[in-house]
Amino acid sequence: MEPRSGNTFSKKDRLSGRTVIESLFEKGRSFNVFPLRVIWLPENSRAVLQAGVAVSSRHFKRAVDRNRIKRIMKEAYRLQKFSLEQHLVNSDKQLSVFFIFIGKEIPAFDQLFMTMEKVIRKLTELTIDKD
Repeated sequence: MEPRSGNTFSKKDRLSGRTVIESLFEKGRSFNVFPLRVIWLPENSRAVLQAGVAVSSRHFKRAVDRNRIKRIMKEAYRLQKFSLEQHLVNSDKQLSVFFIFIGKEIPAFDQLFMTMEKVIRKLTELTIDKD
């Protein structure tokens, strides 16, 4: 599989399907880079890289706030995912990843952009074969 050109976050790039998401939460590994919790699983039969986002309604009662945070997360991911996708294609691997916002305040885009950069760097390191 080849990475698509440009910085897109199309329907094929989104993690969907109850069974896929359940297996990700059951079998996947996780790490935190505040304000994100990242759950990842190095297997995906649908695409090279698929991602999902979530924000807890416990901390953000208004849907407007949750949707704003999800838009910021998706945009930060979309702008930086190409390097991770390229790494996965070169090493012939697939990856499912889910981002959960665990902060208690609505973040600025710059803050989430830098956090997502750290997350993508860590995912790249974690998917390297240790022979």
